[in-house]
Amino acid sequence: MLVSWNVTKRCNLYCEHCYRDSGPEASLEGQLTTEEGRRLIDQIKEAGFRLLIFSGGEPLIRGDLMELVAYAASIGLKPAIGSNGTLLTAAKARELRDAGLGGIAISIDSADPASHNRFRNAEEGWEKAVEGIRHAQAAGLKVQINMTLKEDNVDDFEQVAQMAEELNVASLHPFFLVPTGRAVHIEEEALKHERYYSVLRKVLLKQQGTRIEIKPTCAPQFMPLAKNMNMEMRYTRGCLAGVAYCSILPDGDVHICPYLPVKVGNVRETPFADIWRDSPIFQDLRNFKKYEGACGSCPDVRTCGGCRARSFYYSGGNFLAEEPWCHKRPPAQKVMEG
Repeated sequence: MLVSWNVTKRCNLYCEHCYRDSGPEASLEGQLTTEEGRRLIDQIKEAGFRLLIFSGGEPLIRGDLMELVAYAASIGLKPAIGSNGTLLTAAKARELRDAGLGGIAISIDSADPASHNRFRNAEEGWEKAVEGIRHAQAAGLKVQINMTLKEDNVDDFEQVAQMAEELNVASLHPFFLVPTGRAVHIEEEALKHERYYSVLRKVLLKQQGTRIEIKPTCAPQFMPLAKNMNMEMRYTRGCLAGVAYCSILPDGDVHICPYLPVKVGNVRETPFADIWRDSPIFQDLRNFKKYEGACGSCPDVRTCGGCRARSFYYSGGNFLAEEPWCHKRPPAQKVMEG
């Protein structure tokens, strides 16, 4: 089980697709204090989670990040960071390693620096991210590359995979764009229908021919598809939202996942362990009989589950609705695409 804690909304970049609508001017007001963060970490451990991902915004902006990482490691959690990589210096990478950080995921959206930099609105963002990867590796940290897949960069996937191999990173996670946050303004670039499946198959085929781990993310159909392709996967389920995963916002609000803006509770009002165990919303997500449409009648609901965030957006607010791009949906059914 894993939880993502957005420790700050502020970020040094202003990426087109940011689910948290972060940026250099984002307010720091109301975010959990260091002491509140330590209590939250205790509660995450109590709830049975093993992996804690510090994300944002840009988590490296937060001044007490090292202390929070060290505390998480000290109580037996596996702390990791999701970052744009541009602020990771050699000294900071060593400090994070010494604090007990297990690994860091750094975003690379194209093997072409200009394309990545346009998407991230960051001059030299690609160059600094690659430098951050090298600093992390030199410090002995496990490195993962995250790539957001959409129509205008999907043809770059092979090149990014090759780049990941050349950089000798541990894994590459292609994230299929979900329209949430600022990404609603580029919804037309999201992969849909047969295009979605053809790219997903391409990603899985690439996994068969490389030594690095490649895991499709926000594309839960990879589980039944991999089974049909006779591929063995170490994962047990596609969409983990509310089942083995959730996110916590800077102000303590608990959401189903970073891409699904449904508030489940707030850790300042209710201990996280209680929210995770008792929330009716989480209980519904764990009761697969409550899933609707094609997802509710699908034999793969336990291993796939459909993307709950995508279902939420395209149904107009129902996180139990059927997955809109699933090829098992009756062809006569239509979904909103704008």
